[in-house]
Amino acid sequence: MIGVCGGSGSGKTTLARRLVERLGAEAAVCISFDAYYRDHSHLTVAQRARVNFDHPDSLDVELFVDHIQALRQGREIAVPTYDFATHTRSGALDIVVPRQFVIIEGILLFAFEEIRHELDYLIFRDCEEPTRAQRRYRRDVDERGRTPQSVRSQWVETVRPMHDIYVQPFARFADLVTTNDQELDRLVDHIADSLHRGGPFVLEKG
Repeated sequence: MIGVCGGSGSGKTTLARRLVERLGAEAAVCISFDAYYRDHSHLTVAQRARVNFDHPDSLDVELFVDHIQALRQGREIAVPTYDFATHTRSGALDIVVPRQFVIIEGILLFAFEEIRHELDYLIFRDCEEPTRAQRRYRRDVDERGRTPQSVRSQWVETVRPMHDIYVQPFARFADLVTTNDQELDRLVDHIADSLHRGGPFVLEKG
């Protein structure tokens, strides 16, 4: 179980996906913590807009941990599908079968002790705020239909302060901290080669 954490726009999702590609689909699978946002279909649209999605309480950590443990035990899981445009679970499920390597990525991944306990190797993607903010802006406007003003307001009101409390401080638990300007291909090759040599349980740390 390899956890990849970092702030919004830090490049963690790209790193996780590239790791799966490098390790091979038959050997590795990627799960996103974002899929486990709590369903808010019981709230009005206006109420959903006021939810702090950058706070740990916004995530169904109980189900997430149950699923991680199930994969470790060799059982398949049904990952919920989250609709970021409506802030609700769509009802569709993504069936994930166990693999030799499970890459788990998420902004708040390391903020939960019960999740860190399940991870064999922790990677933190460190990235300066201007770069992260620019990437978040493009993604939310282009892919999630958000207005530019709502994205900017959310960054100031919740993303930045929650990052300072629940994301960046937990980099101290990482076995490996990588910076955004490091060459991604070289980093992926290094991690994948280490995993192939010894498996996640004996990966050299530092």
